[in-house]
Amino acid sequence: MVTLIRPDPAQIKAWLQDVPDPEIPVISVMDLGIVRDVSWRGDVLEIAVTPTYSGCPATSVIAMDIETALKQRGIDAVNIRTQLSPAWTTDWLTDGAKAKLEAYGIAPPRPAGGPAHCPHCKSKDVEKVSQFGSTPCKAQWRCQACLEPFDYFKCI
Repeated sequence: MVTLIRPDPAQIKAWLQDVPDPEIPVISVMDLGIVRDVSWRGDVLEIAVTPTYSGCPATSVIAMDIETALKQRGIDAVNIRTQLSPAWTTDWLTDGAKAKLEAYGIAPPRPAGGPAHCPHCKSKDVEKVSQFGSTPCKAQWRCQACLEPFDYFKCI
């Protein structure tokens, strides 16, 4: 198929702000920082995506969602490539993503290790329940003040 339009990479990145992470739908693939490159190679749009983990089960869904979003905007020739190096790090999360995570009830990553406070009641009296949470990139914690469990997005 022939690409009908050829928007610049900045426009494409703006469109990708609307593509949610399938495991954490309040943040986009752009918020996560996993879209590493957007460029044209002839009539084909090339997008490099770095998964949060090399074995992330959402990688194929993310690629499909990106391709679907772009085809809905008239871009038919899309090649999505997985880029493993450099490895993704939580440093690539935008500040907006961290705020969205906390508002959603997931404590954002901190270099000091462990959440600063409970995302529900803001108490600092929290404890780790398990190094493993609902997805490989999260750990399970509990607040001692409000007794609510919550995920902590691990620092990578």
